[in-house]
Amino acid sequence: MRQPNARTMVRNRHESIARFNITEDSTLLATAMTLLRDHKTNKVKSMLRHNQLAVNGEPSSQFDRPVRAGDVLEVNFTRSFDVFSHPSVRLLYSDDDIMVVEKPAGMLATGDGRANVKETVFHIMREFVKRRNDRAHVYVVHRLEREASGVMLLARTKKVREQLVTSWGTLVGERTYAAVVEGLVDEDSGQVKGYLAEDEETHLIYATDDKTVGKPATTPWKVVERGRRNTLLEISLKNASKHQIRVQMSHMGHPISGDRSYGGHASPLRRLALHCLRLTLNHPTTGKPLTFTSPLPEGFERLLK
Repeated sequence: MRQPNARTMVRNRHESIARFNITEDSTLLATAMTLLRDHKTNKVKSMLRHNQLAVNGEPSSQFDRPVRAGDVLEVNFTRSFDVFSHPSVRLLYSDDDIMVVEKPAGMLATGDGRANVKETVFHIMREFVKRRNDRAHVYVVHRLEREASGVMLLARTKKVREQLVTSWGTLVGERTYAAVVEGLVDEDSGQVKGYLAEDEETHLIYATDDKTVGKPATTPWKVVERGRRNTLLEISLKNASKHQIRVQMSHMGHPISGDRSYGGHASPLRRLALHCLRLTLNHPTTGKPLTFTSPLPEGFERLLK
């Protein structure tokens, strides 16, 4: 394996961290041994055991963890990386510019003025980054609604947040969702087109044919599986407005299971059956194409039986 280019970064005066751009597929230990050939084998293994190696911002002590061409390997020569741990939120990716997490259903992305701020993704991730740097911050970019779950994007700096917001259409590709809707959908694929507007009193979204009050919205879908009474759909969106999928599925006559706000019935899962499966984007700094995935929640399959 050729040794990739590396540059050493001092995150603060107490740490020395080297970053390597990986050019060939291998395993974590084998890659580290090649890159750190001036270190003794036992020293490299010790650094691995103590979480001093991180792939794409995720610390790992797994010697056979796959490392792919295009990944970024960081080596902390000073101490262990902080390992993120939370009972409900899972960290999928982190670097100096962005973070990608898996949000659970029932948790707000950020505070709405009513909820306890400690129960939001924003607060949890902000507290994590501040362990290393009191001035560190996070910014919510891709906001999943409270009732939904799945992949969610955050920015690490204000500059990157502004870049993602202003260039969302070019940097961010499709967001792919799974939704279990009530009833059996006849066609194998299709799309719902129309206009969406917000009720000023209830703040609920409604479908309308009046383009003077609504914003245009298109929701393409395809059937993944039909159950006894419900249907599992895959929905891919480039851009989306508030509650778009929920409202347009209801408008189609197939509200999402558990979505009592938009015509659905109570679900045995006690949650909205809407999940962000996949998010693709070009990294705002490097331009590297990235894809992040989250598995289908186990309970969705039960709704099809």
